[in-house]
Amino acid sequence: MRQIFLDTETTGLSAEAGDRIIEIGCIEMLNRRLSGRTLHHYINPQRKSHEDAVKVHGLTDEFLADKPLFAAIADEFLEFVAGAELVIHNAAFDVGFLDAELARLGKPPLAEHVAEVTDTLLMAREMFPGKSNSLDALCKRLEVDNSNRTLHGALLDAGLLAEVYIRLTRGQDSLVIDEVQSEAAEVTIATVDFERLVLPVIEADAAEAAAHAALLAELDKASGGKTLWPRPAPNTSEAVA
Repeated sequence: MRQIFLDTETTGLSAEAGDRIIEIGCIEMLNRRLSGRTLHHYINPQRKSHEDAVKVHGLTDEFLADKPLFAAIADEFLEFVAGAELVIHNAAFDVGFLDAELARLGKPPLAEHVAEVTDTLLMAREMFPGKSNSLDALCKRLEVDNSNRTLHGALLDAGLLAEVYIRLTRGQDSLVIDEVQSEAAEVTIATVDFERLVLPVIEADAAEAAAHAALLAELDKASGGKTLWPRPAPNTSEAVA
């Protein structure tokens, strides 16, 4: 199972209004273990970031000015995520921005490049209804260390999301699993000696035996005497008489 944990940072909140992606971070997991493969790019959005957005991610227009355009990293990104399950927190937001960037390049939407998209925000809302389910809140609730997260960062958040996802779906303490923990515990099943079992045999009484014999006789008659079960042996005392 190949999963990609993905996060983006943007110039603002509305892809429809022309806001752009300025950072993208991806972390690969194979069979619920981090593979060590990541993808991370800062991107020149060709527009200014909103003040409130800069307060969240800390990426200034000056810092982004010499970074590559999304067009320059699009193929690398699509190759990295191709065929994988994408795991994203508040997926509608990130997918909306990525689809807008792909559309500018005349490329199909993200859903046509990946196997599926899983939204951990929806998962968390089902598990913790009525509670705050932001990534920070989940880190605190699930005891994921996010002490290094003073500002939002796409690669950092993707890593935190991977840890949160594992705990949401299996509840293990960490992605770093001890070898002993990874081995399935042996289950001992007691051996049963069936030869020592005594099964009770309940014999039919006279009325039940007579009813059964009558039913068999009717079936035999209905089939023109072609039934395959043994017929009762003739009464020898009557035959001798």
